[in-house]
Amino acid sequence: MLTIHGESFANCDRVPRRDFLKVGALTLGGLSLADLLRYQAQAASAPAKKKAVILLYLAGGPSHIDMYDLKPDAPAEIRGEFRPIKTNVAGIDIGEHLPLQANVMHQMSIVRSAYHTNAGHGMGSQWMLTGWQPTIEVNDNIYPATGSVVAKVKGPNEPGLPAYVTLPNRTPFSKAAYLGAECNPFTPDADPNQDGFQVRNLKLPGRVTPERLDRRRNLLTQLDQVRRDLDTKGDIVGIDKFYRDAMEMVTSDKAQKAFNLKDEDPKLREKYGRHDLGQSCLLARRLVEAGVTFVTVQTGGGWDTHGDNFNQLKNSLLPKYDRALTALVQDIHDRGLAEDVLVISYGEFGRTPRINPGAGRDHWPGAMSVVFSGGGLKMGQAIGATNDKAEYPTEKPYTPGCVLSTMYHCLGIDYKQSFFDHARRPMQILNEGKPIAELV
Repeated sequence: MLTIHGESFANCDRVPRRDFLKVGALTLGGLSLADLLRYQAQAASAPAKKKAVILLYLAGGPSHIDMYDLKPDAPAEIRGEFRPIKTNVAGIDIGEHLPLQANVMHQMSIVRSAYHTNAGHGMGSQWMLTGWQPTIEVNDNIYPATGSVVAKVKGPNEPGLPAYVTLPNRTPFSKAAYLGAECNPFTPDADPNQDGFQVRNLKLPGRVTPERLDRRRNLLTQLDQVRRDLDTKGDIVGIDKFYRDAMEMVTSDKAQKAFNLKDEDPKLREKYGRHDLGQSCLLARRLVEAGVTFVTVQTGGGWDTHGDNFNQLKNSLLPKYDRALTALVQDIHDRGLAEDVLVISYGEFGRTPRINPGAGRDHWPGAMSVVFSGGGLKMGQAIGATNDKAEYPTEKPYTPGCVLSTMYHCLGIDYKQSFFDHARRPMQILNEGKPIAELV
C-alpha cells in the first residue's frame, strides 16, 4: 500500500494523520482508488434512465366517494348504494366495482386528500393539467400542459418518436401555450380498438414518394431564412421544429412500429379490454416502452354523472376503467418498467357527497382521489383522509401542485424552473406545492 510520508498527528477521530493519508484509506468500502475511479467512469458512461409518465385523465370528474373513499357509516343520502371491499393490502378498502384493482393494490397508492377550490370543468381541468389556477373560464390553454412542459424539458426518450402524445384524440387543455408549437402533443385522432386503426399523418400519401419528400424538405430549408426574417414572435422556430419532427416520424419506422397494436398478443389485448380506453392504455404502454416520454389517455367525458350516477358507474364507467388500469399496472410491472414509468389517474375534481334528486352527484373540488403506480414511488398505501362525509381533507391535504410536483420529481424535472410567457414574464413550471412525502 502506498503511503504519503509526513509528520504524524491525530485528526478529530483520533486516527493518525500518516495512516489517514494512505491511498487505501481514501476509498470507500475497501475499494482501491483505481476501483473507485473505474466505477465512476462506468457510471458516467451508463445510459440515463428513460423516465416516462402515463396519465389517465378521467374527464368530467370521477366520484371519489364511490371509488376510492367510500363512507359506509354515513347516511344513505351520502354513502349511496356501493359498498367497500377489501384489497390485498391490509387496511385499504375501495369500491366494490373495482375488484381487479383490489387485487393489485400492492402495486398502487391512493391519495385520498387531494383538493382545490374551483368547481368549473374548464378551470378545474386547467388547474389539474397545468398546475396553475386560471382566473377566467376558457376553452384553451393559458398555461402549458404538463405533457408540453415535459416535451420542452426532456424531449423524447428516443429520436424518431414524439415526446408527448394524447390518446385517442386531442384531450382538453393539452396544448403548450407559451412554450411553442413544437411542444404540442401528437395524436392519432383515431380509435385504437377499431380493426382499421391507422394513425393520421404517420405515413406518406400514395402520390408522395420519399424522393419528392426530400425535395420538399430542401425547399423548406431554403425558405427558412426568409421566414425567420418575417417572424416577430418566434413562432416560426417552433413550427420549424414541429415540421422537422413530423418528417422524421414519417420517414422512420420507429413510430409506425410503436403505434402498431397488431403486434400485440390478442390475449393481452383482451386483458386490457376491447374498447377505446383499454386499447389506448395498451398503446400508451407501447409508446413509453418505445421512447415516448409523456402520454395522456382521456378516459371519456362520461364521469360527469349529474344524473343516474350509480347505474352509469357500475354498468359502464367502472368496469372498463377497472380492467384497463389494472392491466396497465400489471403490464408495467411484468415488463420491469415500474421504476421508470409512472402511471397516474385523476380527473378535474370529485363529486358531491350528497346525492342530488336525479340520483346523481354534482361537481365537488373540495376532495378528490388520485391514484399513483410505479415511477419508483412507494406503493401499497392509502395516503390522507377526508371527513366522515368525504367533503374535505382532514389529514395530509394535497393541492394540484403537490400532485404534479410528485410527477415531475419522477421525471427528474425541476418544477421551479422558469420559462418566459408571451409577455416575457418568467413563469415557473409550478408556483406552489411540493412532492408528496409519503410517496417519494
